[in-house]
Amino acid sequence: MALGALGFRVLSAFLALCANIAFPLHQREQFTVFGTTSPFWDTFARYDTGYFEGIAWSGYAAAAGGRSNIAYFPVYPMLIRFFGGLFERHHAIFYIAGIAIAWTCFVLAMVALYYLARLDLPRRLAQRAVLLTMVFPFAFFFGVAYSESTYLLFAVLTFYCFRTRHWLIGGLCGAVATATRVPGIMMMPALTWIAWQHAEPTRRDRGTAVAGLALAVSGFGGYCWFIYNLTGNPFEWAATLQRWGYYPGGSPWMAPVILVRQLVTHPYLYLTTQPMALYDTLYGVTGILFIIAVPLVWRRLGIGYALFMLLNLWLPLSSGVFEGMGRYCSVLFPAFIWLASIRSRSFATAVLVVFALFYTLGLSLFTGIHPLF
Repeated sequence: MALGALGFRVLSAFLALCANIAFPLHQREQFTVFGTTSPFWDTFARYDTGYFEGIAWSGYAAAAGGRSNIAYFPVYPMLIRFFGGLFERHHAIFYIAGIAIAWTCFVLAMVALYYLARLDLPRRLAQRAVLLTMVFPFAFFFGVAYSESTYLLFAVLTFYCFRTRHWLIGGLCGAVATATRVPGIMMMPALTWIAWQHAEPTRRDRGTAVAGLALAVSGFGGYCWFIYNLTGNPFEWAATLQRWGYYPGGSPWMAPVILVRQLVTHPYLYLTTQPMALYDTLYGVTGILFIIAVPLVWRRLGIGYALFMLLNLWLPLSSGVFEGMGRYCSVLFPAFIWLASIRSRSFATAVLVVFALFYTLGLSLFTGIHPLF
């Protein structure tokens, strides 16, 4: 499993290099790994990579009334700082450390996902769940210097430990997950439900489960405490997101309804005349399909997994924009476990082919610095 995941990352890196050589960049590079353009290394360092490396290099800096890097949670950039700091202090070293961390976490996440899927599926179908996760159209984010693979690893470990009643270890993994990405806190209702369902009816086991839940939320709470000491507002990271145009809490159905109306009434005109139409369609249709999958996941795998998916979809959709939807969906592992549970071989083959086609498209667009964030 680990060798297969690593091999897939190597293949993806080769595809990204080919795309970078063959196709012109959509816009100028915001930064480069070595200070000058590198057709190979720069494919791993786009968009948010600069923020992660900047935090690792010089820490957090509050920008009152403006954009700030405090919107990015600390686990991944602190890992970059630690491992990058083991070598000569150089920006390129930090970027490469970020790539190495992402790849390592991805390989470990695929192994952990296999064992989590084995709780519900036979061996062959659990392997299929891993394969579907690897070739998901936006799974290329797991191979670049982003925090997705780190978050996925610790989210999967958290759910595995909670389902097997290793409450304290699960709580520690949950603390790392909730301090890695903003959506991490959205796993807490699902973990609470799983703890309620799986804890043995003894005071000791239930107490340990509660302690595990408290540990899991401590990662999020710890970052809010740090931000409070830095800015005086524990939720300044949320205010920063709003300054970037994200306003969670709105009607989550509005953006999907508008997109569907565009695609049903005049799809060709929409896709060929609106600058963001292609990207919104790729992300929007993905989000809609995951919404449709929620009740199916509930029926097959239980309410805990369905809650995890539903809340992690609500967060971006309630902001009224599709930006980042591919990244949000890429870590929703219950969807891939459910897909793998469908025993039809022809269906599985069709899904893998479609995933692989759009994975190549997404990877090429991201490598060319198109607005897939």
